[in-house]
Amino acid sequence: MNNYGNHTSSFHTSDTMQRSPIEWAELGCEALMKKFKPEELPPDRFHYHQGVFLSGMEKCWEVTQKPTYHHYIKSWVDSNIRADGSIRKYNSTELDDIQPGVLLFQLLEQTGDDRYKKALDELVSHFESWKTNPSGGFWHKDHYPNQMWLDGLYMGGPIAALYAKTFGKDEFFDMVAAQALLLVKHTKDPVTGLLYHGWDETKTAVWADPETGLAPEFWGRSIGWVPVALLEMLEHFPAEHKDRAALIQILQSLLEAVVKYQDTNTGRWYQVIDKGHLADNWLENSCTSLFVQAIAKAVRLGFLSPDYLQYAWKGYQGVIDTLTFDEDGGLVIGQICIGTGIGDYAHYIARPTSENDLHGVGAFVLMCVEMSQARG
Repeated sequence: MNNYGNHTSSFHTSDTMQRSPIEWAELGCEALMKKFKPEELPPDRFHYHQGVFLSGMEKCWEVTQKPTYHHYIKSWVDSNIRADGSIRKYNSTELDDIQPGVLLFQLLEQTGDDRYKKALDELVSHFESWKTNPSGGFWHKDHYPNQMWLDGLYMGGPIAALYAKTFGKDEFFDMVAAQALLLVKHTKDPVTGLLYHGWDETKTAVWADPETGLAPEFWGRSIGWVPVALLEMLEHFPAEHKDRAALIQILQSLLEAVVKYQDTNTGRWYQVIDKGHLADNWLENSCTSLFVQAIAKAVRLGFLSPDYLQYAWKGYQGVIDTLTFDEDGGLVIGQICIGTGIGDYAHYIARPTSENDLHGVGAFVLMCVEMSQARG
């Protein structure tokens, strides 16, 4: 287990009621700000681990308007973009390394610095030559031929939709909608309504079902990326876009399925979310945070009935109840699955957990900011 800060102390649920959701979001941001200078956020490249965390921080900044958050984000971005607008270090064949580009739009709007536009153009240009499976689906990474992963929709979807909206490039709306529709068409389970972690159309991946090409399990965090991504995309999609209604239907159907697997005792979701009855399965905080954020945001944007907020508040409190503080009073968010590829049930269950992992804290901050805007 990879732990940041080993000496922790827990507290009672009554203590947690003294803090508002936005205060928890700030504590999440500050825990990593205290540990890392912005230019030292791991890993040492332009990557979604930093991008998810800083996306949460950006939303926290939008609510609080605290300059320290904006400065931290800008400092990280500037440490990765050269004077000519090129990106210092990233893998242009991995969707994971495209995601942090979402941070560039607000910086471009605020500063007018053309470096950010050049970096965005560079990132988005890769979509035009991205390797695809026979049906046109984007490979998740160059060394995973023909594999589509649920995670990829979050890595490429929001940046493509925001680029389309910002620069009038409607073809990117069409592109990312087509990717979402293809992915869900092939990963959705008709019985549960859940999505399998991945799909290999050629059925050659070691994990691929020989008949369907599907991954064997419903992994929590991978499913969580999908509604979070869809909601980001839908905020930018034109109301009249031909695929908008289909994307909304996917969002609604998935969240309606997800709430059926919420643990009734804790409010959280399991690592493999449909197998909570198995003794070695375990409750996981990053997927719970993503599901809570998506449910609450879908309610706020009018895609789900307000009745669904009960699931969001129960999940939110379930995560809050697991939190601890280190000896210096810093927030510690644990029970976060580390980065994980596709595998069988035993693979997911054996994955280590971490504390204050970047994408786990990012998911937590996204959740708390959204819950700060929830009503009821």
